[in-house]
Amino acid sequence: MATVNFVKQVGFKPPAGGAEDPLEQQTGEPATVTFKYKKLVPKADGSGDEEKTAELTVPFLSMLPIPYLRIAEVNIDFLAKINSIQFRKVDTNVAVTGELEAKAGWLWGSARLKVSSTYQRQTKEGSTETRDYSMNVKVKAVQEEMPGGLARTLTILESLIKEKVT
Repeated sequence: MATVNFVKQVGFKPPAGGAEDPLEQQTGEPATVTFKYKKLVPKADGSGDEEKTAELTVPFLSMLPIPYLRIAEVNIDFLAKINSIQFRKVDTNVAVTGELEAKAGWLWGSARLKVSSTYQRQTKEGSTETRDYSMNVKVKAVQEEMPGGLARTLTILESLIKEKVT
């Protein structure tokens, strides 16, 4: 379709009145370019050359390479790397402290015992997941040989090349 659109848009003028349907197959006149230049031509009496203005009208399509690509090869490389780590960490601390105080007298005595303890437990849980993805796509396109109908059309358009000397 790229080739068809290129030929229609670059090679031809729009049809008279405009096409209502974009898929319409009609085209207008071939699009041409006219070059003006000076040319030495022999005088009619044979007494030498004279400089005259010449015009060369050439269809656009006969001057441009027409894109006619074919995909020759497609390579797709896909790499996925997933790292997953789960962890659980438990810390336990136990501490016991004590104090003993004793007093003694002659018939009586007293003792005082003071004990304190602490218990601490800390739990950490979690997971870490890392994902790396990469994709490499290589497309190799080549210029395909021109279809016979298009080659024939270009031959006909080349016959429209005309030089006019004024």
